Amino acid sequence: MAQEIERKFLISGDGWRSNVQSSSRLQQGYLSTSAKATVRVRIYDDREAVLTLKGKPEGIARAEFEYAIPLEDARELMEMARPNVIEKRRYKVPFEAHTWEVDVFEGHHAGLILAEVEMASTDEHVHLPDWLGREVSDDDRYANASLSRNPGIPS
Repeated sequence: MAQEIERKFLISGDGWRSNVQSSSRLQQGYLSTSAKATVRVRIYDDREAVLTLKGKPEGIARAEFEYAIPLEDARELMEMARPNVIEKRRYKVPFEAHTWEVDVFEGHHAGLILAEVEMASTDEHVHLPDWLGREVSDDDRYANASLSRNPGIPS
């Protein structure tokens, strides 16, 4: 089974910016969110798109299935997802053995910056950069699906 294992943190400073490898603008809309599964459409830089199905989280792991879809289909699905759409710029930031994804949110969530790291196993050791703040892996308020339903920055 396809699986996503990730930890998520708030950012505490701009130290990550000096190591940015690349960035993309993401628009993602949530077609369905429930206790069992989430269905999301995502458009990267208005050039490519994916449809993602995510299972119920079990700690920092959950099932994840992702499929490339035609951009025109993604645009139509994005309209169906409104108003549950978020926009952000994602930066790839290498640090030691991992590449972190730093999301700088726009629109209703402007000012929110989160960093995520994907791991191969739930017990994999990850060196944490000093620009990380509080871990929010288990705080559902910072899940993108939750953010899409709740404008503003969680407090």
